[in-house]
Amino acid sequence: MKKCRVFSGMRATGLLHLGHLAGALTNWVKLQEDHDCYYSIVDWHALMSNYADSAETGKFCKDVLLDWLSVGLDPEKSCIFIQSHVPQHAELFLALSMIAPLGWLYRNPTYKEQIENLQNKDLSTFAFLGYPVLMAADILLYRAEKVPVGEDQSAHMELSREIVRRFNHFFGGGKEILPEPQTLLTPTPKVPGTDGRKMSKSYGNSLYISESPESMWNKLRVMITDPAREKRTDKGDPDKCPVWDIHKVFNKDMGQRAEIDKGCRTAGIGCVDCKKMLNAHIASMMEPIHERRARYEKDPNTLDDILANGAKRAERTATETMSDIYPAMGLISRADRVV
Repeated sequence: MKKCRVFSGMRATGLLHLGHLAGALTNWVKLQEDHDCYYSIVDWHALMSNYADSAETGKFCKDVLLDWLSVGLDPEKSCIFIQSHVPQHAELFLALSMIAPLGWLYRNPTYKEQIENLQNKDLSTFAFLGYPVLMAADILLYRAEKVPVGEDQSAHMELSREIVRRFNHFFGGGKEILPEPQTLLTPTPKVPGTDGRKMSKSYGNSLYISESPESMWNKLRVMITDPAREKRTDKGDPDKCPVWDIHKVFNKDMGQRAEIDKGCRTAGIGCVDCKKMLNAHIASMMEPIHERRARYEKDPNTLDDILANGAKRAERTATETMSDIYPAMGLISRADRVV
């Protein structure tokens, strides 16, 4: 039976954190068991906002790869590759940009949000405005049927489908050249950072997947809690505490969670006690992840082989797609070009 094809990617902008683990990677690992999964480290996307500070993009690609492998992504089950290693990503991005109306891109809510929130970066570039078109190209190049995303990416997925409809209208000649990808909405649990805001590398508040137990505890120990609970004897409200939000994601001991909830509300336990219990659960969860990472770190040749093999497999699929795109647009397909 043909497996349903899935595509997703992550930007190469540094180490991944527990928000990535809970919001995406845990689901990706499950999907690879019964889906045809293509997972890309999207370095072109990283350059769209980090072009002025790109020296470490290559290192970041390896960091992301190590994080993926450590949490259980398997190159035998999933196609894992770097976006720029498959040149058809750039080709299809250019092809789709021919028909992508500027109005669609300016209305993109995430574009407006990023412009407002990342004022320390120059985002007034063609590439940044057009990044949803590259995202569409990433997905459509593999004719992915499903794309696992959170609720905040729904607008991008609808834009991808609109681009497909427009492409098929202009170039399909009554048939479907590119399929409409479907959104595979995944639960996105709230994983706050150490300052209570959404965990983000940009905010400097992250708990990283690769972080040592000592470093993790040093961050958790000083993490903010319910601001109304100033003294050990003060009663607290877990619903106002970011530490409790992390418990709800990673602490699977429901009995202990009930005890923590009651202890906080009655001042039966202190915030440090609560943090110690959370740290114990995270340390236990991360131990096999860190062991896998250590094995891969010792063998850089294996990492190179994984990326090379993934790029070859991805490019075979991408070539098939582009062999349909070229003639549909009235161009000479690569296979028919006179050399």
